[in-house]
Amino acid sequence: MSLRQFIAARFLLRSFNIVKDKAVLRWKEFATLFGLEDDLFYNPAHKQLAQPVKVILIGAGHRGNKYASYSLKFPDELKIVAVADNNPERRRRAAKAYGIPDNMCFNDWTHVFFKEKFADAVIIATPDQLHTQPCLAALDAGYDVLLEKPIAPTEAECRQILKKATETNRIVGVCHVLRYSPYFRELKAILDAGLIGDIISIHHMEPIEHVHMSHSYVRGKWRNSNSAAPIILAKSSHDTDIIRWLVGSKVHDVHCFGNLRWFTNANAPEGSTERCTDGCQVESSCPYSALQIYYRDRKRLYVFDLPEDKSDWDKLILEQLKTTDYGRCVYRMDNDQPDHLTVNILFENGVTAAFSMEAHVSYEGRRTRIMGSKGDIIGDMETFVMTDFKTRKQTSWSMKTDAHGGGDHPLVRDWVQAVGQQDKTLLSSTIEASVESHLMSFAAERSRLNRTIEEIHF
Repeated sequence: MSLRQFIAARFLLRSFNIVKDKAVLRWKEFATLFGLEDDLFYNPAHKQLAQPVKVILIGAGHRGNKYASYSLKFPDELKIVAVADNNPERRRRAAKAYGIPDNMCFNDWTHVFFKEKFADAVIIATPDQLHTQPCLAALDAGYDVLLEKPIAPTEAECRQILKKATETNRIVGVCHVLRYSPYFRELKAILDAGLIGDIISIHHMEPIEHVHMSHSYVRGKWRNSNSAAPIILAKSSHDTDIIRWLVGSKVHDVHCFGNLRWFTNANAPEGSTERCTDGCQVESSCPYSALQIYYRDRKRLYVFDLPEDKSDWDKLILEQLKTTDYGRCVYRMDNDQPDHLTVNILFENGVTAAFSMEAHVSYEGRRTRIMGSKGDIIGDMETFVMTDFKTRKQTSWSMKTDAHGGGDHPLVRDWVQAVGQQDKTLLSSTIEASVESHLMSFAAERSRLNRTIEEIHF
């Protein structure tokens, strides 16, 4: 380690040690200290709805059920009245969970729109490449929409959905749930209140975590940008959106570098096999062993749609590893998604942002550094530390949340209110705001592939 690296490391440790000795505040304490709103989710425009919003769930997988489960906690606000999914097990589970009758369970989303309009809205949580057509059909049929991100895998389709939403005057909310996480809501309140002065620049990192990367973007259905969407869109459109939201200015230019460095055939260890179950000689030492991840550790099993009775799970998991992509060697896939990339962004107000997506890390949870004219903020989704330049006073906040920062149900709440009151201004992540942040992702991918600086035209 050089002297410069040693000094930098000591300084970083010292800054966190200072904070460790001080009180860590909850948001109400923090808000009281600085005169901010103590409930960032309170909205005086919210009101008791005369009846629950009736919703059709199109896509009953992991994410779709995250949103639909709001109805189980707040049945007076949301009711799931139908489900469409081509997987019979997912349809059965959704029907059981939400009390959906057999005649309202569809094996094809198109069948929903053969019937006259029978609900208020739809939740679309189908695979990325199957967002556009059901969304357009729903808007044409007079439904409001909650659309899982990304909006669509191409810029043309995103603009098509925006155009249709405008023409039909329907509400389209996009599931940028980070806008509804306490961490980012509170950062936004601090920035809007000017507690660190004007924003000068932002450094933001999304650490995917190495196993998550292997699961979703090497073995999983998002592994290839031709069959899904580029990873900057499929995974990190959350981040382009949150950066744009925090800065509060239109984007001018985007520049990106990144590539697939590790998960390639050239890096396959000697003795490895096509599948982890084929007698791979390095399986026991491989951090991406499918036998370790799925069979021994029982992680990320939602992709297998296992039965509720766990007595047969051992046999069923092994069958899946022998027959599906989740059992294949991570070095022998048809994946093309970058496992690291860096995006530089210039906003019209002069603010710069540097975003990094990293797969080769042992942890998850976004890391944020915001540099202001009067102070700065360092945060990691569960904590942040704000330092005032003048007084050198450091104030810290902490809160444990889930992987999406606790934003799933707060987003659904706003969407339900927007649909129930027919007022899209009650939404933060409208289709208009979301399309602009998607354009940042498309520009970043063009820049990465062509080594260009891309100008944004909304």
